[in-house]
Amino acid sequence: MPKPIRPTPPALPRRRFLQSSGAVVAGAAGLAALAGPGTAFGQAFPSRNLEIVIPTGVGGGADRDARAFTQVWGRHLDTNFEFGYYPGAAGQVGYEFYMNREPDAHSVLFANLGPEVIMLELQDTGIEIGRDIVYIQQTLSEPMAVWVGPNSPFRSIEHLVEEARRRPVTVSVSRLPHPASIGMLALGEELGVEFVLVPYGGGNPSAMAAITLEVDCCALPITNTIVLDDQARVLGVFADGNPTPAETDDAPTINAALGTAIPPLSSSRAWGIHRAAYDAYPERVQILKDSMAATLADPEYPDVVTGTGVPTAFIDAGDEAVAMATAESMRTLARRFRTLLSGS
Repeated sequence: MPKPIRPTPPALPRRRFLQSSGAVVAGAAGLAALAGPGTAFGQAFPSRNLEIVIPTGVGGGADRDARAFTQVWGRHLDTNFEFGYYPGAAGQVGYEFYMNREPDAHSVLFANLGPEVIMLELQDTGIEIGRDIVYIQQTLSEPMAVWVGPNSPFRSIEHLVEEARRRPVTVSVSRLPHPASIGMLALGEELGVEFVLVPYGGGNPSAMAAITLEVDCCALPITNTIVLDDQARVLGVFADGNPTPAETDDAPTINAALGTAIPPLSSSRAWGIHRAAYDAYPERVQILKDSMAATLADPEYPDVVTGTGVPTAFIDAGDEAVAMATAESMRTLARRFRTLLSGS
């Protein structure tokens, strides 16, 4: 397996948008028009738009989930939400950009804990969880799945493995440091077959590669397959049980189908903040925490989540202790499977 290639981070800034009362406005003119009076420092927090940094591209799963959250969050936090997207280097670009923002609690990070914690562990970013970033609220969690497009010749996970015994099977993934990547590499190691990971830089292009048969299969969080509906056929789930059997044609777990012993592999969305802001402005951080918790408790939130195509079974509210424990479990996984992920 070749070593992962770390692409050169693109020039910053990337694309930026602002959400207010359900509307999305692009560009500086939109920001100026919506900023209005009352944005001076010294007033009640937030005193200006809340900046949301997303380490992936526009239109991906993180964008979908962050916008669903802010649609309700705006009822509990009196501010507008300014979105910035900074994809590249498996999330490293976004994290480095975030660390350069002013640590005054007006800038938050919307994280995908699985791939991004793995990235921070494997790549030389100089950014450390706990020391530099604190995850203060978990929102959603979902397991990884391997799936194929509607025209694929593979009808089951057993069939895919049979093919892998004859030749290397290609797998599209959104990025190499990812729980789904761990799942496919661990599966290949246990069964003595070869899965070749092909990173496409995001969930949407990874899915399209499988649908168009550019690759043999795809490994992504299971929500991607549910949103795709009849364009995706799930072969197996990296979990102790399938949490959404009705939406995935009762797909089996990988371990049950193949007799393997791969640990459950999932990823969680979480809000993060600079450690410096966490320490310097505890009252501001508490306002963020309280409003986030109120959002997750709001009866409108499950309806908004369902409207995006995400099952409510994946809502997984957790406070700072839960979010940081999830991050630590991902860091442990990254260390356990470091050799497979690095190809060394």
